[in-house]
Amino acid sequence: MPPDPGTPEGIAGTYHRRAAAFDASRDRTLYERPWLDRLTQGLPPGAPVLDLGCGAGEPIAAYLAGQRFTVTGLDASAPMLAMARARVPQARFIEADMRGLALGTRFAAILAWDSFFHLRPADQLALIPRLAAHLAPGGRLLFTCGPDAGEPIGTVGGEPVYHASLTPAGYAVALEAAGLLPRVFIAEDPATQGRSLWLAERRA
Repeated sequence: MPPDPGTPEGIAGTYHRRAAAFDASRDRTLYERPWLDRLTQGLPPGAPVLDLGCGAGEPIAAYLAGQRFTVTGLDASAPMLAMARARVPQARFIEADMRGLALGTRFAAILAWDSFFHLRPADQLALIPRLAAHLAPGGRLLFTCGPDAGEPIGTVGGEPVYHASLTPAGYAVALEAAGLLPRVFIAEDPATQGRSLWLAERRA
């Protein structure tokens, strides 16, 4: 039996089936740009950046590649990645489950915009040290989450999709335990259409 689409195990299947619908509805105004610029501030051209849960490549991976960073995108949806490869041919795209992240390289910046929060809380806690291990000293991590602990169900193309979040204090403790310095947390930022965001930095 296929996984329930309302569970984390069903996420990849949902985005596989609804890739076109999701892509058609994806906001491309690049409202994320101030945070992307903050994440990559001071990085030299060619610096490696990981877009975790990159989707179809627009607008985030395309923007980062246009800023002359060396972009790696990772996503579990093959149809999304097919679109990303066509749109951002200068980037490298990998089909994989982020829970098993093991790329054998380090990045100057990692972002997980609207992707990390599809994991169960326990899987998020397990992934944070993996993310830290993939950051170069001084490298930065940016991810969206919920404003507080919870497990809401959203929709993609009319199908249910799972989301989860820890408390802000829970994230801060997990980041510090992984060797990351929590720099900024903003809950329900109106400039990002109400998203809550963490920015952290690996200790040098």
